[in-house]
Amino acid sequence: MSANYTGFTPDHIYGSVQDRFFYGLRRTDNGELFIAKADQLKSTDSITINKSGDPADNFKNFSEGQDFLEGRDVNHNLVYKNLNYEQFHWDNRNVLYYVNAEGELVVRINQNYTYDENSSSNGL
Repeated sequence: MSANYTGFTPDHIYGSVQDRFFYGLRRTDNGELFIAKADQLKSTDSITINKSGDPADNFKNFSEGQDFLEGRDVNHNLVYKNLNYEQFHWDNRNVLYYVNAEGELVVRINQNYTYDENSSSNGL
């Protein structure tokens, strides 16, 4: 069976998107860590970079593919009060982070993991 396309083929589209996945890391006031992930090729994935608040507290230099690792200063205070993720990274690999039963942070590449819904808070 042959495939016919008008315009770009799926392979062309996948190949043209560099750093397809966005990974954001944030910490709550209670010290819990949360990792967010968005896939640029999924219309259902979205990320909010800045929370509502005074625009002077926004991170203004966000751009696709830019890694940002300086969301806290040397005293562990937030640099941008409205920034939702203190660190973020773009990657072309589909990675999944989770904490296993022994409390270790584990990464899987191109593999799913089913979370226990009762194992953590909602992070609000």
